[in-house]
Amino acid sequence: MTGMLVADGAASQAGVDHPVLLMIADDVRLASFLDRALDAAGYRVEKTTGAAEALAAFEAVTPDLSVIDIATSSRAALDVVRRLRARTGIPILMLAADDGVDNRIAGLDAGADDFLPKPFVLEELLARLRALLRGRALAAACALANVRLGTLAYADLRLDQDARQVSRGGRWLELRNKAFELLACFMRHPERVLNRRELLEEVWGYEFLGDSNVIEVTVSYVRQALEAHGEPRLIHTVRPVGYILRAGTAPRC
Repeated sequence: MTGMLVADGAASQAGVDHPVLLMIADDVRLASFLDRALDAAGYRVEKTTGAAEALAAFEAVTPDLSVIDIATSSRAALDVVRRLRARTGIPILMLAADDGVDNRIAGLDAGADDFLPKPFVLEELLARLRALLRGRALAAACALANVRLGTLAYADLRLDQDARQVSRGGRWLELRNKAFELLACFMRHPERVLNRRELLEEVWGYEFLGDSNVIEVTVSYVRQALEAHGEPRLIHTVRPVGYILRAGTAPRC
């Protein structure tokens, strides 16, 4: 965990004056570090340590986004995400120990929008928070203007961008947040190899990845949903370039 405690213009870039950030962390040192860093970056931080306290704080302060790290129990962290997601659509970023793809997929399934492995660089955390706020502001602006994005279709996939519903061969899939947006990105560019930078910029809204495997984990999560009933693979890995949505086999590079 490194980085200078300098303001990064998060509030002005997101179009929100001092956005309120709900932080749930039981690691005292990490919570103290993040409190100072996020305050310097222009956030108003509400610190909590567990589900009950976090939900009470959510009702009291109406946060713009949340950062969740519960070091002692991944189950506790997932429970907080589920309970918070049941009440709100605010962006949720999980700080995840480097404990495997399955636990990170479980975080996405619980309702997190993004995750950042620990240890992390402060600048990357701030970049991800800015991107989450920009995405929320854009979604709100589209809803206010009643912008219709329409339906995307490829092979036996159907994705309604307005209702945010996905089906494959008539089977409804539950894809939320970045998993939904990642599939939409592939369906907007079918049968074209998309590299990691393109996916990162279009889906997550930031330009650098650091040491995170957020793309790989989210692709794995989407594949699990698409192939849950034994359907053939549609999202293929094209090493070392990126990924492609294609019925059949992936091209070789």
